[in-house]
Amino acid sequence: MRVYLDNAATTPVDPAVLKEMYQVMENHYGNPSSIHSHGREVRTLIEKARKTIAGLLHTSPAEIFFTSGGTEADNTAIRCSIMDHGIQHAITSKLEHHAVLHTLEAMQKAGTIELSFVETDEKGNIDTAHLETLLQNPNRSLVSLMHANNELGTLSDIELIGDLCEKYNAIYHSDTVQTMGHYEHDLSKLKAHFIVGAAHKFHGPKGVGFLHVNHRIKIKPMIYGGSQERNMRGGTENVYGIVGLAKALEMAYTEMPQHQQHIQGLKTYMMEQLKANIPDVAFNGETNPAKSLYTVLNVSFPEMEMADMLLFSLDIAGISASGGSACSSGSDIGSHVLTAIGASPDRPAVRFSFSKYNTRQEVDYTVDKLKEILLVNA
Repeated sequence: MRVYLDNAATTPVDPAVLKEMYQVMENHYGNPSSIHSHGREVRTLIEKARKTIAGLLHTSPAEIFFTSGGTEADNTAIRCSIMDHGIQHAITSKLEHHAVLHTLEAMQKAGTIELSFVETDEKGNIDTAHLETLLQNPNRSLVSLMHANNELGTLSDIELIGDLCEKYNAIYHSDTVQTMGHYEHDLSKLKAHFIVGAAHKFHGPKGVGFLHVNHRIKIKPMIYGGSQERNMRGGTENVYGIVGLAKALEMAYTEMPQHQQHIQGLKTYMMEQLKANIPDVAFNGETNPAKSLYTVLNVSFPEMEMADMLLFSLDIAGISASGGSACSSGSDIGSHVLTAIGASPDRPAVRFSFSKYNTRQEVDYTVDKLKEILLVNA
């Protein structure tokens, strides 16, 4: 049996998305920047996709810019807002995705910004009182805090953070890669300047995403070239990917209620089975469904010999997951997120992440294999 439980890393492409993309590949090959009919029909496909995404997110098509994915979108939001608005102070957390952390750390190292880290608790929750204190910096701040942590699943209160940023005239960027397509986002109400999506997190293709740039802020391009994306991102558009992205997001919104119920049920069931079958198992991050991304379950297992072989053993059993332990020293290559929340470096941790295609049978198989692996290594 083969079980795929690494959907927070990437999801299988939905067959309906593939069909839509293939139709474009086969029949619409013009360059969208060309003025002839072949180009114009492809340009129409791109703008139709942009309009679809904007409609789902309750925003204007003029605020949606297509990118190569979440990392480029994060970099664009951070680098361009800092450089174009003279930002000297940025606020983030030590739990952020490396697309955010490494970008801000590089700008700090270059002397461009002062970087502050907001405090978080042992479950990965943002200390909003500390955030408000940091926002009182005399310089205007950029705040970059993700909606859902990609390792723990802990959700942040993006509405409250947006209100605080507005109160202190801060620029607010939220990496919403893990929640896009899994929760509804009403950008007409959210007080964020930038939000991000990546198609492959909700059954679309890899290599395409988007950046929402609120009309209240203006930035210059990070990638120069042609006049694509209304002069905001040079380079011939990934037409097939853009069409697939829009189709995947449209399907995700249509199917969201039943998928939330199904996937949350799998997560709850797996937690119950792990607690019933594996002594001393623990869960990292928030477990309250109201505060936790329903697609992600991060589990710490008892100390064991050859702890670093747990993921390998699962792979041998046909189970794909991801994770690792907290770093035990500065030279360890471990999870910076688990280290930041104080997880024990002696306990192996695995992130199981679910999609609409997973089943209870797969959960049962995974728990059975974990019991076997842990018994052998006890």
